Amino acid sequence: MIYRSRAPLRIGLAGGGTDVSPYCDLYGGAILNATVSLYAYANIEPLNEEIIILEAADRKEILQYQCSKALPVNGKLDLLKGVYNRIQEDYGVPAIGFRLQTFVDAPAGSGLGTSSTLVVAIIGAFAEMLKLPLGEYDIAHYAYRIERKDLNLAGGRQDQYAATFGGVNYMEFYEEDKVIVNPLRIKSEYLSELENNLVLFYTASSRESATIIKEQQKNVQQKNEGSIEAMHQLKEQSRMMKEALLKGRLNEIGEILDFGFQQKRKMAANISNHFIEEIYEAAKKAGASGGKISGAGGGGFMIFYCPGNTRHKVIETLHQFGGEIKQYTFTKNGLGSWSI
Repeated sequence: MIYRSRAPLRIGLAGGGTDVSPYCDLYGGAILNATVSLYAYANIEPLNEEIIILEAADRKEILQYQCSKALPVNGKLDLLKGVYNRIQEDYGVPAIGFRLQTFVDAPAGSGLGTSSTLVVAIIGAFAEMLKLPLGEYDIAHYAYRIERKDLNLAGGRQDQYAATFGGVNYMEFYEEDKVIVNPLRIKSEYLSELENNLVLFYTASSRESATIIKEQQKNVQQKNEGSIEAMHQLKEQSRMMKEALLKGRLNEIGEILDFGFQQKRKMAANISNHFIEEIYEAAKKAGASGGKISGAGGGGFMIFYCPGNTRHKVIETLHQFGGEIKQYTFTKNGLGSWSI
């Protein structure tokens, strides 16, 4: 028997960063995101030997341990170990060996929520194997707890919920880890037009999001008025984006993205840099009406809204910067698991 799961990565469209404590605890956060047809996968295969094999196939990393109630968290495949350790402590994993293999369709640090989505997928595979009674909110919060509390990794809350629920969602974040996921019923023609006009570009550079996020958190703690006001504006941006999508005012999407890009740069240093600014300006000159850096910033993926028939000219312009145009479709479903 093999237990499998997959969870979709996401594109953040508005409100990015307002899901990070302490901002959302103090003021409440709001984000609008959409899952896409890029995934994190997890497979668990029971073995006849009392060994645990951890394999990140996309990174070509393999570790092997004797069966144990806790695996050492030491910087090597810690996401895999963190999920195992937490589930072992809370539910108990049968004393049999197994191989846990993972794969992600986008590089780590690329800004599509890869790490959190991978954690969700691994939880999904264990839940399938152990028949754990976990609902969507349970799994998303469990993933958040493992990353932020057990492994002490800096970050927000949106990725775990996007990966678990799937679709286009307007999410609200409050103190005491309270999250409300509001699925948006967007007309299919609006979603098709958004998909056609939104170009996903990988800059061929990744970044350490934790450094940027820690500075953002510090700015809130030290009551940096400029940074906090920028986050207030980004929260308002998520409301603007929600209204534009629901009412089909797609001609406003680029301007709303551009507004958010201007605000996000004020949250912390290193969110943008000369290379990103050069790409952004070139895309706008080619016809894009706006765009953003995906995730915490500093590198990874960027998205651009290309109204009318400007898509192909923008893509042609982006090619001069190297990198890669990533093809995708929006997805309706979140985490899925099965066994064979």
